[in-house]
Amino acid sequence: MRFASTRDAAEAVSFSAAVQAGLAPDGGLYVPTSWPTMPAAAPSQDLELAALAARVLAPFLAGDPLEGELPAIAREAFNFAAPLVTLDAAARLYLLELFHGPTAAFKDFGARFLAASLARLPRSGGRPLNLLVATSGDTGGAVAAAFHERPGMQVTVLFPKGLVSPTQERQLTCWGGNVASFAVRGRFDDCQRLVKQALQAPDLRARFDLSSANSINLGRLLPQMIYYAAASLALYSEHGERASFIIPSGNLGNAVACIWGRRLGLPIGDIVLAHNANRTVPDYLQSGQWQPRASIATLASAMDVGNPSNMERVRNLFPGMSELVHAVSADSVDDTAISGRIRAAFHDWGRSLCPHTAVAAEVYARLPAPRRRASPWVIVATAHAAKFREIVEPLTGEAVSVPESLMRLFARPTAYTEIPANLEGLRAALNL
Repeated sequence: MRFASTRDAAEAVSFSAAVQAGLAPDGGLYVPTSWPTMPAAAPSQDLELAALAARVLAPFLAGDPLEGELPAIAREAFNFAAPLVTLDAAARLYLLELFHGPTAAFKDFGARFLAASLARLPRSGGRPLNLLVATSGDTGGAVAAAFHERPGMQVTVLFPKGLVSPTQERQLTCWGGNVASFAVRGRFDDCQRLVKQALQAPDLRARFDLSSANSINLGRLLPQMIYYAAASLALYSEHGERASFIIPSGNLGNAVACIWGRRLGLPIGDIVLAHNANRTVPDYLQSGQWQPRASIATLASAMDVGNPSNMERVRNLFPGMSELVHAVSADSVDDTAISGRIRAAFHDWGRSLCPHTAVAAEVYARLPAPRRRASPWVIVATAHAAKFREIVEPLTGEAVSVPESLMRLFARPTAYTEIPANLEGLRAALNL
């Protein structure tokens, strides 16, 4: 299997090369040059995540130096559950809980797979690999946890100062050692821009071995297909129908994983992108005009993205607007609706939802009744409500239980450096 840039398909590389580079030399994102197929009714008796990952991802690592290591990588990355919980049996409505990893967010799956992959690749020159990661809240914590104290690895976390929750900030800044955290005086889009600029800056490439740990990195995105595989195969086995998914969406990495899973032939029906007040994608699907804009701060902070990188992968797969609007749909939810849905979910289901999951739940509630009845539906729960206690608890009137993994982080000291939102500031920070 080979992978080429979304901007130039002429030069293809292996999985290992794509993962080590993070970003293609021309600034594009790596995508498969061909697609294996998996029958919609594939045997679903073995839905244990690590075994499923080894089976589904095997074609993507075929012929790669890591091919023989895939089962071990999968066992290391997928050592916690992604339970599918019934919310309303009569409505065939489910919640896919992706927050049982060490930092209580879906990004733990991809971050751990990426770390396990890079740790098994030989390195020359004696320099550590520096993983640059822009985060709107959850990515940086997941990557820091996955790479902390790994030999030969450095992590540089860039987060927008003042625009992440207190719990998220603690997760981003409590590591020390081989993890350096920088509060950027700007928004997530500024952090993302700085990562891409650094990866293409000749002086920094000469001085450091750089890669990315954002979902622009193939090694973060491919493993995220696995929980969609497990959920869709389980529901297909139960109902004999393709399940539809509503996905909280910011930088679109999680959405692309679901789209790619359907492209493989997994029994996935409709894919609905649930956005907060950052309407770049919903507006694009309505108007056909791609118009990135500055991000807006919302209660669902990890989705505060005005220029989502992974739209480049979506448009690569669906180059025409007619194809795209038939492939996915999108809706946008403001903070008032997020708050209302957190209250309603607690009242109706007895569950505390994080603001991002509440966006998806609100989008589901807005679907026309005939569409809701047409297939089983899965709301994707991307983070634990405990990461947003200051938002959730006043709305539900109940304390949110804190996972043990988060409790351990609260005991660690924190530290970060503040930098301006320009390459010069990042360059100076990296040269410290």
